[in-house]
Amino acid sequence: QVQVEESGGGLVQAGGSLRLSCAASGGTFSRYLMGWFRQAPGKEREFVGAINWNGGWKNYADSVKGRFTISRDNFKNTVDLQMNSLKPEDTAVYHCAVRVFGDYPSTRPSDYTYWGQGTQVTVSS
Repeated sequence: QVQVEESGGGLVQAGGSLRLSCAASGGTFSRYLMGWFRQAPGKEREFVGAINWNGGWKNYADSVKGRFTISRDNFKNTVDLQMNSLKPEDTAVYHCAVRVFGDYPSTRPSDYTYWGQGTQVTVSS
């Protein structure tokens, strides 16, 4: 069983930045592919980005490319999401997820086994 916890959400003005962090415990973090998803009210969960076990392979949603960056620290068992040039449409609950099996930074929520509760990001216009 892997426990996942996100932190770093908050309220920010459009054009601002936030850095989310995800801590995972209870498993072998360095073996896992990690993903970030988000869900806005009334919408389905949406892929944001993912990073493979050593950080050498990353995948981003088109809507965040060039603005968001994922990184990981396998010594600290954390994965971060740096969000720049935030827009009101980025407002959502952001979830960190663990993909236990598979090497590809998948965009499908069903490929991820463990999830955090999420952290709220609100971008005001």
